[in-house]
Parts: sequence; C-alpha cells; structure tokens
Amino acid sequence: MDKQINTLTKKAESYSKKIEMLREEVAKVIVGQDDIIDKLLIALIADGHVLLEGVPGLAKTLLIRTLAEAIHTGFARIQFTPDLLPADIVGTKIYDQKTMKFLTKKGPIFTNFILADEINRAPPKVQSALLEGMQEKQVTIHGDTFQLKRPFLVLATQNPIETEGTYRLPEAQVDRFMFKLVMGYPEKHQEKDIIQRMTKGTEFIVKKAISEKEIVEIQGFCPQIYADDKIEEYVTSIVDATRSPKKYGLDSEHHIEYGGSPRASIWLIMAGKAHAMMQGRGYVIPEDIHAIAHDVLRHRILLTYEAEAEEVTSEDIINLILQKVKVP
Repeated sequence: MDKQINTLTKKAESYSKKIEMLREEVAKVIVGQDDIIDKLLIALIADGHVLLEGVPGLAKTLLIRTLAEAIHTGFARIQFTPDLLPADIVGTKIYDQKTMKFLTKKGPIFTNFILADEINRAPPKVQSALLEGMQEKQVTIHGDTFQLKRPFLVLATQNPIETEGTYRLPEAQVDRFMFKLVMGYPEKHQEKDIIQRMTKGTEFIVKKAISEKEIVEIQGFCPQIYADDKIEEYVTSIVDATRSPKKYGLDSEHHIEYGGSPRASIWLIMAGKAHAMMQGRGYVIPEDIHAIAHDVLRHRILLTYEAEAEEVTSEDIINLILQKVKVP
C-alpha cells in the first residue's frame, strides 16, 4: 500500500505543479480572491460545478473567462432573464426549406465553460435546462442526444441582495452543484491594487498554462487519490450528522429541515481528493475534508423557519458538526 501511495503522490506532485501554473495565470488578473480561485480549480479537477454568490462588481465573469483563457478553451456567458427559454440554452431544431429537413441548431451550452449569470432571475423551467448537461454531460434536443465537450464546467452566479424578480433555485438543481462559494469584498490594500490595474490601461496577457487534454487527464486521475476507510467513515458521519444531529450530541434537530443527500458524501470525498492533489499528495487527510466541508454542505442543509428566526445559519451548523464528529 505504501508503494502505491508513493506512486500516487509523485503523480499528484507533477499535476499540482501544472495546476499551480494555472492558478498563477488566473491570479494575474483576479485580485483579492485567492480562496475562490483555489475552490474553482478544485471543482474543475473534481469535474464538478459551482454556484457562486456575491454582490455585483466582484469580477465573477472575469474570473471564469480568465480561467478559460488560461486553458485556451471555449467560454460562453448566458444572462439569465425572466424571458429566457430553455431553447436559448440547449438549442432547438429549425426547418430548412431547401433540404426540407429539420436541422439541429446547438445552443451556447455546447462549449467548455458556461457562466450562468444571475441564474435565479430565470424561472425553474429554464434553470432545469442545465440539469442534464451538468449531470450526464449530454444534452437532448427533440429526441436527439449530443455529448458535451470535455472539460465541462458550469459557474452559476446569484446576487444575494436583490430578491425582487428572482426565482428560488429548485433543490434538485442546487444539489447538483458541487460547491456553493460565497464571494466577499477584497481587502482595502487589494482594492487599491485593483484600481491601479483597471484605471491605467494596463493589459494583462493570460498565457496558456495547461491544455484541455491535460485537464481531462487530471480529472481522470483525481478519483485514484487514496482515501482510507477511516476518511470515508468520517465523511459519512459528517453527512449523517446533518440528518440525525442527536446521534452526535447536537441540539440542532429543530434547526434542520433536511440534511445532506448522498451527493454531499460523494463531493466531500471528491473535493477532498482534489484538495489533496493540489497540495501534491496522493492521499486524503482530515484537513482536506475540513478545507472544503463548508463549500460542499452550505447549500445542502435546509433550515427550518425556527433557525431563520433565531438567525442560525448553515455555516453555524457545519461548524458545530465539525467540532462534534470525531476526527480519525
């Protein structure tokens, strides 16, 4: 087993250097969001999708576009509005009078990186147009199924301030996002750096740091990272504590409506493996799980009205769970 782990670690070290080069290219343009960049890269490595919450003007669009540029891969921005239709995302069939046949016109989802901007502004029917692509990496248009390009990543954004004219994301959709990240304001000294970069006409050239083929190769390697039975037991205990808090000495039953689904367990392990790889390790340790637990669980713990009345957040509950569940 030690020999196998050493082999995995050597491979993880070589891949982590490539990912670090990618991170450095993105960080050339994006200032003050190092943690968000790291989490986005973890999602990319683990072949997951990201729901990003933050106020306007924090460079959410620039972030995903810069990542696409650093890989030289496809990028599409879809502005979700109340009048958007599912066909505007996946495409449709049009009748060609010359050939007297129906031709498939593919939508913007047929690219590598999708920015679903303000996803909660479109009704659930439109939001659900992304579901098949996110889960199965394929799209069905009028009975014909088409495979999506690899790598494929959806970064959906939502504004936490404005709620007028928005639709709550269905739980089935939210659960398909590997991470929910909360993007905050940059620090004062970082904002000064942003001003200097953006107001002096300086152009930052993003170089290609890694290829699409290498990203797909890294995604294929990620599941091979070793996670011991004790780590798997630890993860299942964390998720179980969101469903049955009393078993773990937590007085949170009246705060939790529903706990995490099995996808929570899957993504905790996969994100832990991706985090380990970024650290150049071929095996998962509890610190890897701690590093990504909030991002995996914050949108999967549904709170009761009582919790909202008492101003108890999912973050508070996750903190309590991580304190109570025994670390291997």
